[in-house]
Amino acid sequence: MSKNDNLALILAFAATAMLSAGGIWLLSKASPGLLPFSQSSQPSQRTTDPQTDGQLTVLGDTFSGYSTFRNGAFQSALKETGIGLHYQDEFDQAKRAERMNQGQTDLLVTTLDQFLKQKPQGKVVGLIDRTVGADAVVLNTKKYPALKSLLDLNQLVQQARQQGRQLSIAFAGDTPSEYLALVLDTKFEAFKLSDFQIIRVTDASEAWKLLQDPNQDVAIAVIWEPYVTQARQQGYTVVLSSADAPGAIVDVMVASDRLIQSKPETISEFLETYYRRIDVNVRDASQLQTQIAEDGKLSAGDAGAVLQGIQFFTAAEARSWMTDKTLEKRIGSTAAVLVLAGRMNTVPQNSSDLYTPQFLIRAAQNTQTLIDLIRADNANLADRLAGKGTAIAATKQLNANQVKAAPAIGNLRVRGTVEFGVGLAGLTAQGQQTLAKLAQEIAEFSPQTVAVRVIGHTSRTGPANLNQTLSEQRAQVVVNYLRRQGVKNNIAAEGRGYSEPLAGIAPVDSRNQRTEIRLVRIN
Repeated sequence: MSKNDNLALILAFAATAMLSAGGIWLLSKASPGLLPFSQSSQPSQRTTDPQTDGQLTVLGDTFSGYSTFRNGAFQSALKETGIGLHYQDEFDQAKRAERMNQGQTDLLVTTLDQFLKQKPQGKVVGLIDRTVGADAVVLNTKKYPALKSLLDLNQLVQQARQQGRQLSIAFAGDTPSEYLALVLDTKFEAFKLSDFQIIRVTDASEAWKLLQDPNQDVAIAVIWEPYVTQARQQGYTVVLSSADAPGAIVDVMVASDRLIQSKPETISEFLETYYRRIDVNVRDASQLQTQIAEDGKLSAGDAGAVLQGIQFFTAAEARSWMTDKTLEKRIGSTAAVLVLAGRMNTVPQNSSDLYTPQFLIRAAQNTQTLIDLIRADNANLADRLAGKGTAIAATKQLNANQVKAAPAIGNLRVRGTVEFGVGLAGLTAQGQQTLAKLAQEIAEFSPQTVAVRVIGHTSRTGPANLNQTLSEQRAQVVVNYLRRQGVKNNIAAEGRGYSEPLAGIAPVDSRNQRTEIRLVRIN
């Protein structure tokens, strides 16, 4: 790239920064930070054609992560490239996809799970953000003081049944809150959605109110910021958040097949303009936080909580996700949850066919040029533009006692059996296969906030001291195998011998020979 090109790019970046300084940011959400949207965005039937008039229609909702599409300065910048933008709210995800299939919209902004579930006739062409703490599962420890982890649910559910009651779970339907509930249902032993009366609401504020109502039997609510921070402050237990599973909730841009075929250049121009504004926000997010507070009548702290829970993709990082198979892996993991939860029939055979990085080329090159230009003077900003500023830092190493003392989240659901030779600590081939799959499940959780306890149990056959030693040895073998499989989380082994037989099963029953994989909270 020539010096003139570099100068033009710097001037464009500076101009965008000026637009950002004077632009109005509107932050709201049908997930983290859903607040009343102050400008009109009523749905309307499409009357224009991008092939002839340069107009694009984007369907989304009032999620704060989508605010750029509604921003007047961004829309003005688009007009300079010959693109007009109509942003419309469509909160019904199925209708959002249907309208794309009927040619009533050119682009969708939605979550990856909803893209897979609704199957609109289009491809992912850009990545918007992922939530890292803005969505969370909260336990009602204020009403049920013994409810401090998912391990406590079974007893509480049984007690309620004996009293002729059914406990409830509340969340906003067809949002990341519902997807987090599905993650719990498919990944943790002690949590079954079928045990609860499901209360679907339209907004997290309603779920938060239900959780606080002493007259309701709501044991769990899945909510988003700023209510997650409020729940922590008021003594509720945040048992799992999107910070613990940082790739679980990803927002994407989907272009219709029709637009891809007819106007590929328009998509490239759109993404180039969009990501230039994101580069500005990476440089300075204070204006964004101020606008959240003003539009939502929030305190600066609450507005900051919304922003801290969302990480925006730059063009360079979005392209990396699409080319290094990170997105392909995320699609596979997300689809697996939906299949296990009965929301999809099968995992897509060729997930790479669902997205394309071709329209990100110019936007990513622009960001990379900025990175190269500023790295010598501002390495921190350069890393943030490259997506490295939000990368997971080196995991703090904890000793076994620290891991054992950490508060429990819950036991992972083990699909298969962790088998050992009879009376031996060596894994069978079946046991190794089970643990290899389990290592992939553990990799979904952040090593910064989640550690693993491997707890070995035996049946009551033979002397107690030998069984204690055997359970410890087996647990350590599992730990060693998981580490060889690449598990980066802190992990500790412990043995319980035959001191904790399963309820309703004879102590000598071989089913008591089991391995618990318990996730615990650190940091």
